[in-house]
Amino acid sequence: MSKINFNYIKVIGLIIVVGFLFAFSNQRNKVRKVGKPSITFLGENTMFITEANVSKLLIQNQEPVSELSKDIIDLDQLELALNYNPMIRQAEVFMSVNGGLSAEIKQKKPIARVNTNASYYIDEEGGFMPLSYNYAARVPLVTGNIKKNKLDTVYQFAKFADGDDFLKKHVIEIRQNNDDTIDFKIRKSDFTVHIGTLKNLKKKINNFKAFYQKAFKDQILDHYAVVNLKFDKQVICTKK
Repeated sequence: MSKINFNYIKVIGLIIVVGFLFAFSNQRNKVRKVGKPSITFLGENTMFITEANVSKLLIQNQEPVSELSKDIIDLDQLELALNYNPMIRQAEVFMSVNGGLSAEIKQKKPIARVNTNASYYIDEEGGFMPLSYNYAARVPLVTGNIKKNKLDTVYQFAKFADGDDFLKKHVIEIRQNNDDTIDFKIRKSDFTVHIGTLKNLKKKINNFKAFYQKAFKDQILDHYAVVNLKFDKQVICTKK
């Protein structure tokens, strides 16, 4: 009769025990509830949607994810729901090895606020962005002949103004006329600046800056009713 190798039996037994414990631990990890998600806002624009708003969007099968087990969480579905929200520019959802759910949110940036029959923002990519109950952005008001499916001209000027330090500081209203030409008004002055079309826009704005600096120095800004930049080689002013 051959001798029994007890060391071999001990090794086999140890492997079985470790395997059982691993399977047991893995199963417990899968059914563990996710708990409260960790929400991080990225970038400068973090005021328009709150952690509570995001948490309400983290729902699967009509249940909050905090009440669901790790193994049934669909990260793609949660990410899609967040990215569908009109306040959110980009969202990423991921889960740690211990079952913690995290969401990183980048909010949209408004550059102008339409103030006609409907009120909403135009974001930095020219898209629609609803007003927020949490925060009101200090951006130029957009008035005149505005339609949601026809925002390109006013968006192009708003985008230009947002990227120009002088205009960003001074412009308080952008008006799109019936012929799609653009007017604007500036802070602490009541005259209207008529741009016309956006052709040669940079040149027209440089002309306006030169006019403004001279008129401001001479303290005659309030003498004018209209400043016409339609012709890119001159500034034509109409007095009150």
